[in-house]
Amino acid sequence: MNSILLRPLPSAGLSRRGSPEPRRVGSAVSFGERRCWRGVAVAAASSWMEEAGVAVLEEGVRRNPAVSDSYRPLGLPRPNATVLEAQARVCTGPEQTRPLGEEQAMRVLDTILRSAMGELKDELVSSAQLGAFFAGMTIRANSFPEATQWSEGERRAMSLFWPRLVNVLPLEVKFIADPEGTIMGANGLTGPRYVGQSTAEMRLVSALREVLAGGHLGYEEVQGVLKDVLPVELAIANSTMVSEALLAAFLIGQRMNRETDRELKGYCLAFDDELGPTPVADVKSLTHYGEPYDGNTRFFRSTLFVAAVRACYGEACLLHGVEWMPPKGGITEGQMLKFMGANTHLSPLQAKTLLEDENAGFAYLNLQEACPPLYSIIGLREHIKKRPPLATSEKVQQFVRAKGRESMVAGFYHVGYEDPLLMLMRRRTVHAGLVVKGEEGALSMTTKEKSAHASKGLPVNHCSGFRTPNNITFTETDGISREGFRVIVNAQELGFESTETPRTDRSVLKNLELGLAALSGEKGPAYDRIVLNAAMVDHLLGCTGAEDIKSALDRAREAIDSGNALSRLMNYIKISHKVS
Repeated sequence: MNSILLRPLPSAGLSRRGSPEPRRVGSAVSFGERRCWRGVAVAAASSWMEEAGVAVLEEGVRRNPAVSDSYRPLGLPRPNATVLEAQARVCTGPEQTRPLGEEQAMRVLDTILRSAMGELKDELVSSAQLGAFFAGMTIRANSFPEATQWSEGERRAMSLFWPRLVNVLPLEVKFIADPEGTIMGANGLTGPRYVGQSTAEMRLVSALREVLAGGHLGYEEVQGVLKDVLPVELAIANSTMVSEALLAAFLIGQRMNRETDRELKGYCLAFDDELGPTPVADVKSLTHYGEPYDGNTRFFRSTLFVAAVRACYGEACLLHGVEWMPPKGGITEGQMLKFMGANTHLSPLQAKTLLEDENAGFAYLNLQEACPPLYSIIGLREHIKKRPPLATSEKVQQFVRAKGRESMVAGFYHVGYEDPLLMLMRRRTVHAGLVVKGEEGALSMTTKEKSAHASKGLPVNHCSGFRTPNNITFTETDGISREGFRVIVNAQELGFESTETPRTDRSVLKNLELGLAALSGEKGPAYDRIVLNAAMVDHLLGCTGAEDIKSALDRAREAIDSGNALSRLMNYIKISHKVS
């Protein structure tokens, strides 16, 4: 069975170098007649790539680089669709799980059996899928409430198929399916005796027994497991390879059990020292942006353009992520920058240089360079279907520090993750932290008026966070209590018209057209969203000059209408190829 763990690619950075009523300010940037911004986006990308000595992406490399799906890493095997659909139902929380009906359960188990017997050639069920699916079934049987435990249909299907599956499934999968021999009866005797096949697996199996029983681990236990098994490519080279089934079961099991604060801290801090001491940028203020790594699939993603705006008045911004991440596989900052020709494979030290550059003032880091151990399991994450704990902790990373003030911003969607994110930010000892329920669970607040038929839960534009009072000197050890806040941003009260959010529907090019047009001074929904998000982040984080929200909005508009923000974005594309 082919491994679905992602191997590191050569760094493109090495091979390509060479190489309260806000006033409406008229555009100070004249482009004559309104341009077709599709052409502007492509022209900007080609121009800077040629100037930097970078070859334009060839058709054979990217079938259509304007669409987010095309950034999925080449060579990754696809998961089996039948089993993946079942995973979406059973590998989730105690209240969210939807038990399978008998017909679907029969179909899933039959697919697993035929795959294990070698009868499925083109759509194998991967080891990671087996680990995730059976971990979900085991945790449900052991610890979930009655409503989301096994259905009668699932019981009948398993009683029919398990006597045959037990003869063809790998030992580690049989362990995951019945770790203590209490679920499958006489055919579940492998689990209690299973210990793993390497030192790293033994530690993972020991931790997994607790997870599969619905239990929790300590901070050191989580960190120990992660450091043992990741990065995957190094584990293989050292002959301590762990089963993808065990690793998948561990990751999805921790999420199904709802991670404790201690567990999340373990995920968040596990690889802080992976690349040595963290670079420190000589900037007066730095904001770390934690967008969901799997991107946007429906609506305009504004953060890249917001970063260019905020950099204009000394609020340096560090973005981080990947080009493509499951489960959504949507538009990311990495895709947009790569499409425009920027070097998206910078080291943290190179990002520090760009943050300090007076012509840039922001930077983007790819997880491949910033944290290779976590980058190595992108493929596995596609095969476990649901988001693992890393989907939360990766948004609160600190790949570069600052001599001045530091803040963090992260997007969230699901109830229950607002406070954990703020907890992780406090653990990072930053001066201010902000979590935003933006559109699609991302950071973009909307100017659209709240609908009377809005979904339950926290509304879009809900924000909460903390900040250090401006009249107090902050140190990492002084124990000062930060000011907390919760607010729902109403754009109409700030003078914005209610407008529908522009749809991009996975089109990288469309997202760039909207953003570049807005940074050129073209008024409209995208322009308003960039202004709103830049100013509100400044205001809520307590940034200098943004104490008054009207002043913060005017400052953001001036950065755009002067042409400064657009210039910084274009400068970044050039400079990203010249840093060393």
